[in-house]
Amino acid sequence: MIIISFLITQGCVKSSSDSSDVIGNWSRSSDFDGNARSEAVSFVIGDFAYLATGTTDRDRFKDLWAFSLARQYWSQQADLPAVARNSAVAFAIGAKGYVGTGYDGSNYLKDFWEYDPSANIWTQKADFSGTARYDAVGFTINNEGYISCGFDGNYLKDLWQYDPAANEWIEKASIGGTKRSAASAFVIADKAYVVSGNNNGSALNDLWMYDPGSDTWTAKRPLTNVSTDTYDDNYSNIPRYNGVAIVMGGFAYLTTGENGSIISDTWQYDPTTDLWTSKTAFEGTARTGATAFTLGDRGFLLTGRSGSLSFDNCYEWHPADVKNDNDN
Repeated sequence: MIIISFLITQGCVKSSSDSSDVIGNWSRSSDFDGNARSEAVSFVIGDFAYLATGTTDRDRFKDLWAFSLARQYWSQQADLPAVARNSAVAFAIGAKGYVGTGYDGSNYLKDFWEYDPSANIWTQKADFSGTARYDAVGFTINNEGYISCGFDGNYLKDLWQYDPAANEWIEKASIGGTKRSAASAFVIADKAYVVSGNNNGSALNDLWMYDPGSDTWTAKRPLTNVSTDTYDDNYSNIPRYNGVAIVMGGFAYLTTGENGSIISDTWQYDPTTDLWTSKTAFEGTARTGATAFTLGDRGFLLTGRSGSLSFDNCYEWHPADVKNDNDN
């Protein structure tokens, strides 16, 4: 999802609206070779990122594509041998990728699949043990996968751990606070973070950290201006749903998504200070339901939608660079 880091005193005072005070640049990268779409999933294995599934206003997909960082090109791989879907979850554990849950246009899903890139084959694994759902979050810590939150007709906050060796699911401690769907999740230093999300049409004002060692969730600072201090005076546009998080250099970058309208604002989260810093807004067409991944500490954002228009373009994020309007 850094060459530069900020002093704590800088992080506590928000930057002004002057674009010269905001650092970061988005440059065009290699367009996705598959159909334009939104609400796809991605995972990373070695030097390749993989993108699968997704939807337009007319179609759903079950194709899989691999992106080579070294060669900057996409190649189609074996289709997911299951129903096409959107709003699924995906993560990688070791040399395997995993895709599960989602929505096929009529049904909430709970099937779960393992992809082996060395053989280019999919294997069905034990169904997800929570309720069938879509718009959940997924992440990996210490060679175990996790699925949390989502929507199954009701908003959810449960957490399930997947053990690939035993091919079984274990229920863990539920996230604190409000149930949610379409949140953003990221992992830094073996801790998972779940930020904001949707509950009954409202973007939530919270950030939670999960420690798998103690199986506990910790509430971090609220996202919007709720203190008498100055550090969060401009935090009001952080809450969102259907956004993406990119992790680079020990920081997380939250960007795109929606909260009543589509959002392009980008924010850097520093887990050591629990503070946010405004960065250059996403420079492509504003979108929601995008996909993002990090390869070799390089962050990429692609696909997504605006209204009925779906995207197949891809952008690379350069958090330490000055904005360049001529590389888009």
